[in-house]
Amino acid sequence: NRVQEMTAKLQENAYAGAPLHFIGHLQRNKVKQVVGKADLIQSVGSLELLDEIEKTAARLGMTQDVLLEVNIGQETAKSGFFPAQMLAGAEAALSREHIRVLGLMAIPPAEADRETNLRYFDKIRAIFIDMDEKVFHNKLQHLSMGMSGDYEDAIRAGATMVRIGTA
Repeated sequence: NRVQEMTAKLQENAYAGAPLHFIGHLQRNKVKQVVGKADLIQSVGSLELLDEIEKTAARLGMTQDVLLEVNIGQETAKSGFFPAQMLAGAEAALSREHIRVLGLMAIPPAEADRETNLRYFDKIRAIFIDMDEKVFHNKLQHLSMGMSGDYEDAIRAGATMVRIGTA
């Protein structure tokens, strides 16, 4: 989830034979270090980041797989598209020739209790279904949500990917 760690481990061939997913916050000035190296960027949450990924992927003559990040708690300290922006963000991503959206990623607010998290997971799943039908014509593959403390609930809510770190 950190560009510096990823590039160092790439030089050590630490990811040889395994798909590499970049899951952390990606700054626009570090896109060049990630595009074409990560099989999937799971944290694309702004039009500006989409533009930078598009520009870099075009320069490399490749298509970068991404997940669009939903800022489901609408937290100002977090990146990601707010739920009301998701359809516009999805349409913008779809118009980029060198970006392929494979799904959505979201992390509920850290302070949310279990019941609130369940509501967030249900809302993310509803956005995923709506966006998949309206924009991507049932081609989305991944819904990445859930971490060590809540991955079981996330899977029950439809997650196809979870981020297990501390567990």
